[in-house]
Amino acid sequence: MPSLDLTRIHGVVFDTDGVVTDTARVHAAAWKQTFDAFLRARDLPPFDIRADYLRYVDGRSRLDGVRTFLASRGITLPEGGPDDAPGTPTVHGLGRAKDALFMEQVSRYGVAAFPSTVALLRELRRRGSRTAVVSASRHCGAIIASAGLAHLFDALVDGNDSARLALPGKPDPALFLEAARRLGLPPGRVAVVEDALAGVQAGRRGGFGLVVGVDRGGTGLLASAAADIVVRDLDELTVTGRVPVMAR
Repeated sequence: MPSLDLTRIHGVVFDTDGVVTDTARVHAAAWKQTFDAFLRARDLPPFDIRADYLRYVDGRSRLDGVRTFLASRGITLPEGGPDDAPGTPTVHGLGRAKDALFMEQVSRYGVAAFPSTVALLRELRRRGSRTAVVSASRHCGAIIASAGLAHLFDALVDGNDSARLALPGKPDPALFLEAARRLGLPPGRVAVVEDALAGVQAGRRGGFGLVVGVDRGGTGLLASAAADIVVRDLDELTVTGRVPVMAR
């Protein structure tokens, strides 16, 4: 079985949606509803969750997701501003429409964590590893709290931090590097766990000691993005060794 050696890796940074919490499909559905309304009004083919979401949106900030997907269709929209009404044909307007749909679903149904991820987090901490959670979303803190997982992380870096610190979004490694900094560890001693193509690319570009891809759909995209390990679920990942006491 693939393994994570804690004599070499002293901290692990987890992406949120699709890795820690089962919210990636909620994001995907909200994106589809948002983009389909926009595309239908222009007699254009609908948004494809398997192809378009994974390639152009997953793992990116909300506004970058709008820009990147529309660019794939050869569409350019005005940027607009944060006060644009949801659904306005601007980057901000489509982003706000998606955000409203996502939060409506979270508020109605709550947030579930993947049991395998929770088990891995507990095992990592039992063996002395530091842990952090990262998301491009401004709602990351609320999502993690709703799932009852805040006590399992030493650090959280989200879209609010990205805006405050002017951190570029994935596939730039800035969010992951900030998480490693908050853990007090060099990137080479940190593993990144991601389910998004842009996130795996960010982990590779950041010089992290290990990049683990979680490919729940079996797409093969994460292996092509040079993840060191690819698993269908985190219960396939074995933890070995302990973080040396002097490194804790």
